[in-house]
Amino acid sequence: MRSRLLLSATATLAIGLLPSSSASAQQRLNPVIDLVAANKPVFGLYAPANRRARPGQPALPADSLKSMSQLAAEALAYKRLDYLFEGTMEYNFEQSFPPFTEFAKAMDAGGALAKGKNPRFSHPIFVKTMEIAPDPAAAVARIGKQLNEGVNGIVFVDVLNAAELRQGIAALRFKSKGGTRSDDVGNAPARWGMSEKEYKERADLWPLNPKGELYNFTIVESKEGLSHIREIAAVPGVGVLFPGAGTLRGVFTTTDASGQRKFDEAAWEAAIQSVLSACKEYKVPCGYPAGAPDIEKRMKEGFSVFVIGWGDQGFKAVDLGRAASGR
Repeated sequence: MRSRLLLSATATLAIGLLPSSSASAQQRLNPVIDLVAANKPVFGLYAPANRRARPGQPALPADSLKSMSQLAAEALAYKRLDYLFEGTMEYNFEQSFPPFTEFAKAMDAGGALAKGKNPRFSHPIFVKTMEIAPDPAAAVARIGKQLNEGVNGIVFVDVLNAAELRQGIAALRFKSKGGTRSDDVGNAPARWGMSEKEYKERADLWPLNPKGELYNFTIVESKEGLSHIREIAAVPGVGVLFPGAGTLRGVFTTTDASGQRKFDEAAWEAAIQSVLSACKEYKVPCGYPAGAPDIEKRMKEGFSVFVIGWGDQGFKAVDLGRAASGR
């Protein structure tokens, strides 16, 4: 009896010394990683932005545009998202990067990082970057600038093959970790609320580094990329794999001799399902750009990480997704 009591007491003490899952979650800065690791669905929204003038129309009047501080305050006021998706830097980086730096600064000033004993981002920021393949060296420099603003993840667009993805993943990692990122860290340590030394330890890619706080999304949105989807899904370090559903609509749309445009919905859906199949085969989370009409359907199919448009319809989609998942 005495030995059993001692064993029980020892076990109780050991359990008490182990970090609880909730404590572990509180210590991680990037809540997206916690959700993915727990196999829970993730709901992100495009960052709020000023409406753009349509091509051929005059620019919108300056007094109708919100400042970056106002847009950041709008983003921070919405509490039910898991991350912000910032897509403006996919094309003209030189033009789009300066406004983003102001937005990132405003998010920091507004309290995007909950500080204290267990600091944690309430609105982690994931940013699109331009295609890697045309100029990998330029991509490394560009991604480094984005990381130096304290972002929590990088979104690779139009990935064509595994080699390109490996180059992108290397750009997220410091040379001391086997990557190609320079030692310059810019504003990132301050945005993460830590010293430069601590930042360099924690700003590594999860799941390659179990303690890493950076995460990547990879989008496949071309026939070439689709033809290599399995090898892309097999790359170590790939985070979430997305079919670029919007771009793929154009890929599977043709114009006939009469000038009529024809959308091959069956081929488009087959492409989406091929990405999902690769995700399941290689046990990679699969993402989708969902809305209120289709988020529940895509969740049932097995998609688990969602990027959703900002606004009332987007908020509705988040509510539907959370209700369907019990979150």
